[in-house]
Amino acid sequence: MTDDEVLTQTRQWLEKAVIGLNLCPFAKAVYVKSQVRLVVSHARHADDLLEELDKELDLLVATPAEQIDTTLLIHPTLFENFLDFNDFLEIAEGVVDEHGLEGVVQLASFHPKFQFDGTEPDDIGNYTNRAPFAILHLLREDSVERAVEAFPEADAIFDVNIQTLEKLGHAGWQALFDKP
Repeated sequence: MTDDEVLTQTRQWLEKAVIGLNLCPFAKAVYVKSQVRLVVSHARHADDLLEELDKELDLLVATPAEQIDTTLLIHPTLFENFLDFNDFLEIAEGVVDEHGLEGVVQLASFHPKFQFDGTEPDDIGNYTNRAPFAILHLLREDSVERAVEAFPEADAIFDVNIQTLEKLGHAGWQALFDKP
């Protein structure tokens, strides 16, 4: 798969699911202003991906938010197994801490087989964090705080997302991506 194909699929997911279903009410504003950096990783090993994470963290904090507000570090092949990716996230969080960025940058994660603890693999609620590829999402804490302040019921987002996906169902989710 080429980088262009990975980016196209990631953009479709962002536009049709994340923004289109309003799964993240904060995403549209930065996306339409081209403040979302999309990076396709070619790391062959987890250690290489951690080095790329190092670089992306440095770039994000060194760049004004008006240019790059958030970064999606996408890896199309390294973590086919969700549990392996989930284990890797603990190490990635450690990298954020090593950079002294706790409270400055937070990581969110997405994966094609994302599964919340205590759910069945096919539970539609898992789709709130399902993406076409394994993704580390680097978010500026101050941007998140501003967005939450502007959104009166931020605590309800997760529950609203679950309701949205339950109404949509598996067939509806698939239909999002079947349309050109």
